Amino acid sequence: MPTKKKPQVTAAAARRRELLDTAAEVFAEQGYNATTVRKIADHAGMLAGSLYYHFDSKESMLEEILRTFLDELWSGYDAVLEAGLDPRETLQALVTESFREIDRHRAAVAIYQKENRQLVAQERFAFLAESQRRFEKAWLSTLERGVAAEVFRSDLDVRLTYRFVRDTVWVAASWYRPGGQHSPEEIARQYLSMVLDGIAVRT
Repeated sequence: MPTKKKPQVTAAAARRRELLDTAAEVFAEQGYNATTVRKIADHAGMLAGSLYYHFDSKESMLEEILRTFLDELWSGYDAVLEAGLDPRETLQALVTESFREIDRHRAAVAIYQKENRQLVAQERFAFLAESQRRFEKAWLSTLERGVAAEVFRSDLDVRLTYRFVRDTVWVAASWYRPGGQHSPEEIARQYLSMVLDGIAVRT
């Protein structure tokens, strides 16, 4: 069977991706409201007018940055949730996938963390609220399954645990830098060893 050829990335598409990466870093560092198209263009080494050739507004750039991140996140999460793993394995896989996304989209995760509350009020970014609902359901159901299966402690407050896991995973975007000493998988392993010792049934 012939192997499928990977689609060729055009120069225009590569440039677009490069500009989005630059915009994401500026949004993450300076905040969405404080970032102007001119600031993004300056960091990209181009005139502000030239940036409009690729994007009609900074809102369009931010929307594409966040949608790309969330589409990839849910591709990974859905694969985990559909794999038929037990609760502990599911939790481990979700945490590992989360750290991989931080590795791939660190700036987008930082933006999501900082700007989510403000953005969800805008119709254009309503997809963020839907993603948050799916995210909460995935994690809560995994924790509830673990308690029911007596894999996690019976006295576990699953909603409080969910918030703890969520916040401590995603805050890593504030300090993590791709290409550092530890791979995302190694960070996930270390993180899980601390979390699971606290919520697993003691034998």
